[in-house]
Amino acid sequence: MRRFWVGMIAGLLAVAGTHAIAEDNFPNRPIKIVVPYAPGGLADTISRVLTERMARDLGGQFVLESRPGANGTVASAAVARAEPDGYTLLITVEGHAVNPSFFDRLSYDAVRDFVPVGFIGKSPMLLAVHPSVPARSVEEYIRLAKSEPDSLTYGSIGFGSASHLAGEVLRTGADISIRHVPFRGGAPALNDLVAGHIKSMFVSPIIGLQHFQTGALVPLAIAAPERSELLPNVPTMAEAGFALDASYWFGLVAPAATPAPVLRKLEGALAEALKDPGTRLRLTQMGAIVDYKDGRDFGRFIAAETEFWGKFVRTHNIKSQ
Repeated sequence: MRRFWVGMIAGLLAVAGTHAIAEDNFPNRPIKIVVPYAPGGLADTISRVLTERMARDLGGQFVLESRPGANGTVASAAVARAEPDGYTLLITVEGHAVNPSFFDRLSYDAVRDFVPVGFIGKSPMLLAVHPSVPARSVEEYIRLAKSEPDSLTYGSIGFGSASHLAGEVLRTGADISIRHVPFRGGAPALNDLVAGHIKSMFVSPIIGLQHFQTGALVPLAIAAPERSELLPNVPTMAEAGFALDASYWFGLVAPAATPAPVLRKLEGALAEALKDPGTRLRLTQMGAIVDYKDGRDFGRFIAAETEFWGKFVRTHNIKSQ
């Protein structure tokens, strides 16, 4: 019996020592970043810019894997089930805080199954319309919606997305009747908006920029406290008479139980990447506002967002379909 316990203790010490060595050598293989949307979108592009800089600090490689579907829940479920060793991470977006109250059943717990690494920033959205819509301001848009209920449609990148909920905030706040048309991603939604199949949508300034320049779309107002540098002549929603702050936001999380030394390395690399002037410039040129928060503050941010949207969804009885 004594030999048994001596052997057991020795084995446990050996395992602990192996884990410590693995953490000290982190990373010694590529780190996978799971992106909840299709390649080419804002989340994907931001991830590529950041991981390029983070790889230099960590001395490792990153690979991106797109797992689109169900407002990010497909990607979140995959990362929640992953080995908590720091080699599988999730670029999380605003849907992470919305989904617990929006979907009846999730295969993961949005808080318990993840640990925040850091908050990256946000990209404010603006309300855009097809040129055929006889409105060139938010005031005219609301007036049109009141005079012709359900005549206006607004697209989104999916149920529970920021673009969906921004439309719901406008609909309920202005007491208008506009019809939601969900899509499976930003590209098909934008294509239908440009084609006039839907009449309006909250879009990222950088995504809509070329269409605004050609006149294929008309920007009415940006849902942010300040005007966008990309479109300085477009007023804020508050300036247009309807206070609305709505953004896509981005952060990095890991599976729960990821070792603290590994989390510190990841958090440090993310912080350094967002301090880098070149990286910040590239993100700014994409319409993103860099607003780094460490893991602890990002956790508080997620909790606040989850509470806010939970109340909003329940109050207005918003459903996923």
